[in-house]
Amino acid sequence: MREFSLPALYEVPSDGNLTDLIRRNAAQHPDAAVMSRKVGGAWTDVDATQFLAEVRGVAKGLIAAGVEAGDRVALLSRTRYEWVLLDFAIWSAGAVTVPVYETSSPEQIQWILGDSGTALCLVESEAHQASVVSVQADLPDLKGIWQIEDDAIRRLTAIGEDVSDETLDLRMASAKADDPATIVYTSGTTGRPKGCVLTHRSFFAECGNVVERLKPLFRSGECSVLLFLPAAHVFGRLVEVASVMAPIKLGCVPDIKHLTDELASFRPTLILGVPRVFEKVYNAARAKAQADGKGRIFDKAANTAIAYSRALDTPQGPPLGLKLKHKIFDRLVYGKLRAVLGGRGEYAISGGAPLGERLGHFYRGIGFTVLEGYGLTETCAATAFNPWDRQKIGTVGQPLPGSVVRIADDGEVLLHGEHLFTGYWNNEAATAEALADGWFHTGDIGTLDEDGYLTITGRKKEIIVTAGGKNVAPAVIEDRIRGHALVAECMVVGDGRPFVGALVTLDEEFLGRWAEEHGKPSGSTAVSLREDPELLAAVQRAVDDGNAAVSKAESVRKFRILDSQFTEEAGHITPSLKLKRNVVAKDFADEIESIYRG
Repeated sequence: MREFSLPALYEVPSDGNLTDLIRRNAAQHPDAAVMSRKVGGAWTDVDATQFLAEVRGVAKGLIAAGVEAGDRVALLSRTRYEWVLLDFAIWSAGAVTVPVYETSSPEQIQWILGDSGTALCLVESEAHQASVVSVQADLPDLKGIWQIEDDAIRRLTAIGEDVSDETLDLRMASAKADDPATIVYTSGTTGRPKGCVLTHRSFFAECGNVVERLKPLFRSGECSVLLFLPAAHVFGRLVEVASVMAPIKLGCVPDIKHLTDELASFRPTLILGVPRVFEKVYNAARAKAQADGKGRIFDKAANTAIAYSRALDTPQGPPLGLKLKHKIFDRLVYGKLRAVLGGRGEYAISGGAPLGERLGHFYRGIGFTVLEGYGLTETCAATAFNPWDRQKIGTVGQPLPGSVVRIADDGEVLLHGEHLFTGYWNNEAATAEALADGWFHTGDIGTLDEDGYLTITGRKKEIIVTAGGKNVAPAVIEDRIRGHALVAECMVVGDGRPFVGALVTLDEEFLGRWAEEHGKPSGSTAVSLREDPELLAAVQRAVDDGNAAVSKAESVRKFRILDSQFTEEAGHITPSLKLKRNVVAKDFADEIESIYRG
């Protein structure tokens, strides 16, 4: 057993709640731009005074609509300015936010709203409202539905005009540090989602220590962050609350379809994303270079960036020749890549899945350091992350200051700290199993090095045991294979089988480019190309790269390209893009059998 901890850098308030932050900002930084929202296609700043006033107006409306202190209020919307506004308004009304992914099915909505006992539901669109209405008969606690796109903000503010400031002030002070701030339902890779109860204390401990440890990334008046992750995900909430706590300017966009355009217009100094975002940026840049006949130059520049970054970790640093090459490519390639990321930022924080060592070195080598972290819903997002000044690429960093990471005898990662959830809503049995002896049992397998840097090697319940008795952690090889531009998803199989295999889906965007470059018929798809020898060879190269990260016994010996995608709608992946292995295995049982047939 091994454990590591760091002293807390932030003193969690003995009492109070998250609404204290917006009151403090208005008092201490009244004219500071704390938010930015799109108005007529252009970014428009919102200062701390205006944001507090808008929050108070909506909070009064919620009170007038019947929301009581301690009530659960559901928020079903894409990431947008109104999401943040409503979140703080719910807290200001003394209530508890229950975020719901905007992609949720009526059945999922019914479960979350019913299990949490939601009193009021705030939705973004008419389609969202229709989904809630379709299950409303099974939600006896639900008092009403308000739609953002049906002028909910203005209408709530209007009905709240008769609520006094004194009444609101009492509500804003009603929640204490150890009261629930939110109930975030886990994505549920198996079974029904469980509601993680995160308190105001959880967010203070989490965000306060993140901001203090990464202080150069959260400089008030200088820094800004663009939130494009789902605000319903706990990582999105970390971005929201940490930005308000710093405070730095926060902008929100609803999806990543036009992310490069949004980055160019907002120009954030800090980006928080998941590995797939950084993979997409790299693959898009490489594909464009190849299309322009500059593929060889790009690959040389990429290899130079990786070599330069690796050399930074050596006592002597990069040699002179490498420095000169790096300087040349900085003018030719790296500067353009940084411009794609907004042009002002030097750092990003990545979580949700392993980034991959090669990609980590590539980004640091081009002058845009991606700090990898690790966390779960139950840990209020990050429970470990790489510090800005002592990064170890390939690890998920050191523990959140003020918390402890322990590696149990069986390799499971155990956690302790004020940032942890207090339990699962209405589920004492699951709570007792997860929070045993004062430690949260993550279900992840990992190691700690001598400096306290954590490496996650797999999921305890996802360990595959082959017929030969070899234990295989699928995450390592899956992440390497998934890093190839052609690959959208990869799932390793082989439990009880003679060898390890894999199911592979293709990235539809890059498949089209690949097909054109390789002279395939116009309109070629995964269905028409899945047996194409050139495509199979290209995917085999991705598999070979993945195999290089593991032992021979753990390597993928055969794979099958699927003619469809793993989708959230089909239940194959969660909203946070985690594989539901049991569902995939069931739906693609014939494909798995074909790997081992003969």
